[in-house]
Amino acid sequence: MDLGNGLGHLTYSTLVHPGDTWEEMWASLTTYVPKVKARVCPAKPFGVSLRLSAASAQTLVDSASERKKLKGFLADHDLYLYTVNAFPYGPFKNQVVKEQVYEPDWRSEERTRYTMNVADVLADVVPAGVSPSIQSAPLGFKPRVTGPEVVASYTQHVLRVAAHLVALAERTGRIVTLALEPEPYCFLETTDETVAYFKDHLHSGAAAETLAKLAGIPISEAHVELRRHVGVVFDICHQAVEFEDIAASLQKLVDAGIPVFKLQEAAAMRVPEVTQRIVDTLERYAKTIYLTQTVEKKDGKLTRFLNLEDAFEAWRRNPGPREWRTHFHVPVFLDSLGELGTTRFAIEDALRFHKAKPLSRQLEIETYTWDVLPEHLKSGDIVDYVTRELEWVRGQLAS
Repeated sequence: MDLGNGLGHLTYSTLVHPGDTWEEMWASLTTYVPKVKARVCPAKPFGVSLRLSAASAQTLVDSASERKKLKGFLADHDLYLYTVNAFPYGPFKNQVVKEQVYEPDWRSEERTRYTMNVADVLADVVPAGVSPSIQSAPLGFKPRVTGPEVVASYTQHVLRVAAHLVALAERTGRIVTLALEPEPYCFLETTDETVAYFKDHLHSGAAAETLAKLAGIPISEAHVELRRHVGVVFDICHQAVEFEDIAASLQKLVDAGIPVFKLQEAAAMRVPEVTQRIVDTLERYAKTIYLTQTVEKKDGKLTRFLNLEDAFEAWRRNPGPREWRTHFHVPVFLDSLGELGTTRFAIEDALRFHKAKPLSRQLEIETYTWDVLPEHLKSGDIVDYVTRELEWVRGQLAS
């Protein structure tokens, strides 16, 4: 939905619903999204964030009838598509994914082709006047970045997609954007690392020369096209887990000229003071199908753990005062989970920044963990829950 006052469009990620295949995603889209719209935006168009796996994207690319069916459904229900989550390549629900969620990474032909397919679908399905975004992985899992040749390969594949987006714009008039999403324990992790990657690689003269050759355009235009088509998703949860000052991080991206194509509202778990009782409580959040990257602040030093279980082990070896922030998405409207806290304050900081200086046309709530949330954190059914999140974020931006 258009929030007005230049604040952009707000929706929620359909990654929360079953959607590993196009059949599953179609069922989720047609079942839930109209019900959410009826609650939060009954009289005006409602934007859609669609989760498309590689298999789903291939289905839509191969089938003009399926794309026509999708366009018809959106039009009939006063819905419009403006972003696709193309981060998880394959299955994401009801099975262990962990660090395999980043595979195939951005040095692979599979990731490149998948992203191009999503771009082609968006160019056909989105209405005129919308510049849709593709949310994608943070290039790769950090432990698998074994040398500069890996980073060079990431960049080459991103530039190939950028060239595809340039050609798509020339052919269709649709500006489709690629938004890389920094995440704990990945190559793009902190805001500083992200700014450095764009400065040293994507915004370099060498990158412009490569794009110019790939797209058949002058180098001067290539510099512009890179910034037009490639930017980031800023997931507030991820950067809060990193103990970043959210307003300062957003300003760094602005100062570096890196587009924030999507500002993602999500909250993490926060433990201001770790105790044995808290560790016992956290056991229920460990060993889910998702990674639970945890950053510890102890004596002013940050230590990163891939999963909560690793943080537990460090605590048992050397207990003592520390704070934990864990990448486990929790309802954005909660600032307390009983004995645990959340990073809702970081969302409030980001929305305050955005309200004063709008930095993105696209806002999206991404609490995809409904299937593994403890029952006491679920409020009503999934439609009730999503509605409450949307209303909370909209309320933060109200005049």
